Amino acid sequence: MKIHEIYEFFQNPPPTYLCQELAVCYVLSVLLEAESYGTELIQRLETEHPIYRLSDTVLYSALKFLEDEKAITGYWRKVEGRGRPRRMYQINPDWLPQAQDLASLWRGYVSSGKRVTNNQ
Repeated sequence: MKIHEIYEFFQNPPPTYLCQELAVCYVLSVLLEAESYGTELIQRLETEHPIYRLSDTVLYSALKFLEDEKAITGYWRKVEGRGRPRRMYQINPDWLPQAQDLASLWRGYVSSGKRVTNNQ
């Protein structure tokens, strides 16, 4: 390692991978806007928040968690311009208040870069 490599690291840091807790909040924030599918969720994160990344493993464990909690529902749909059907996800209406609360944690996290506490 050389000194200039340390400066380079801080000028161009590597992306930060989301943990499952952040992934859950991120997914809910997107699904509050519109239904989506896995690949689109990953691509959208990289486009809208280029310093963050989301692995397939973490994403699909977050989606499974949300489905098990009955927070979201998934269904198969053929997406125009795509060859195979995609598993689309949408928020369960009964979960809307909690989804909004968790999505606000994500928005606070990315806007301030600081940890946000829940007011409950």
